[in-house]
Amino acid sequence: MNIIFQINGGIGKCVIATAVCEAIKKQYPESKLIVVSGYPDVFLNNPHVDRTYGFGNTSYFYEEHVEGKEIMLLAHDPYLTAEHIQYKEHLIETWCRIYNIDYDNEQPKIYLTDRERTFFSQKFNSEKPIFLIQTNGGGESELKYSWARDIPYNLMANIIAEFKDEYHIVHMKREDQLSYDNTTPITDTFRALAVLIELSSKRLFMDSFAQHTAAALNKPSTVLWIANKPSVFSYDIHTNITSNPFTLKPELRNSYLGKFNIAGDLLEFPYNNEKEIFNINDIIKTLK
Repeated sequence: MNIIFQINGGIGKCVIATAVCEAIKKQYPESKLIVVSGYPDVFLNNPHVDRTYGFGNTSYFYEEHVEGKEIMLLAHDPYLTAEHIQYKEHLIETWCRIYNIDYDNEQPKIYLTDRERTFFSQKFNSEKPIFLIQTNGGGESELKYSWARDIPYNLMANIIAEFKDEYHIVHMKREDQLSYDNTTPITDTFRALAVLIELSSKRLFMDSFAQHTAAALNKPSTVLWIANKPSVFSYDIHTNITSNPFTLKPELRNSYLGKFNIAGDLLEFPYNNEKEIFNINDIIKTLK
């Protein structure tokens, strides 16, 4: 049987899906698992995935994998379930359950080759240990900062000041995202950034693909959470720091299936200012 697993979403969701791939293959070891997503590089070298395709690059897919074949199509979005919307379980568990796949605590995994490590590590040579940060996530937006998921700018600037002498601080970011003094910005392919995560000595991330990839590479990290919940999206390997209790009642007139717009709707901001979101001393203590 050909099992076609379609994943709609970003890099982080694809990294999470590697755990689902392992669970699928355990239940159907004789079947061929074909993954179609926006980020096929996430699944390279994965022993549980037989073929990986990117959207828009599926030439002859029907003839090769569908026509005249016995198939199972797994394309439902776990985000559109009551259990996920109400934060009742981890996303991996929800994903497996909607496909009737047995879940045995499978975790994300990224499979890097020695050749990749050797090649990409040459790009990240540093005399100091690397302190790797990801401060902003999501797609391109007019709002350069989302209060619902990004690390507040002044908070991050103060953390950088605390560690800049001892560490080479490398900032994973897109070119359109905010920058910081005393950091080295880096924009690269997913596989190169995975090697960088593996090489780093210290890691501070917001809720985005870096924290998923770090977990997939068994690299404990400090992860900051505001609107989303670590019980749904994070892992026991990380130190997860959740935001302080709200100081204002949020305006939720535009909320539909989720409480907050992850892009950071200005009307929904539930604090007087960004300084109230986290306690910087708790974060610095954890990092040290």
